[in-house]
Amino acid sequence: MEKGIYTLVLHLAVDQDLVVGSLGMVHFEAGYYAYTGSARGPGGLSRVNRHLSVMEGRNSTRRWHIDSLLPSSTLVEVVSTKTEEDLECPIARKIGERLPAVERFGCTDCRCPSHLHFSREREEILRVVKSAHALKSPAGSDEKVPAEDRRRIDQ
Repeated sequence: MEKGIYTLVLHLAVDQDLVVGSLGMVHFEAGYYAYTGSARGPGGLSRVNRHLSVMEGRNSTRRWHIDSLLPSSTLVEVVSTKTEEDLECPIARKIGERLPAVERFGCTDCRCPSHLHFSREREEILRVVKSAHALKSPAGSDEKVPAEDRRRIDQ
């Protein structure tokens, strides 16, 4: 499986207050969220499958901050960059230059302000995420998986 960096673009239909690990209770406004993570370990980009299984209720394990938000949200798109480079933080910071952050979310192992960003507008968040990945990836290496396709990232 290829390794890389991914951003899950999620939609939250209604405001929610959720307990998020060490962050405690966090208020999430209805809208769109972009969560950036790394898939440079042995399973590579198949890590996205784990997130989808949590979102769909097939996996009840809550290990990372994002696991608290996934069951309440729907997948809009996965944007990934196939790379061996450690680009998770640079991509998250690039997204954070244009979109507000959910403070300290998903970044307990780094010094980033956040790895989760918010927008009320679907087109805005998709444009910002794709732009951040495009700046950090070689031409033609991005993989965009629309939610409608829902295929697993196994091969």
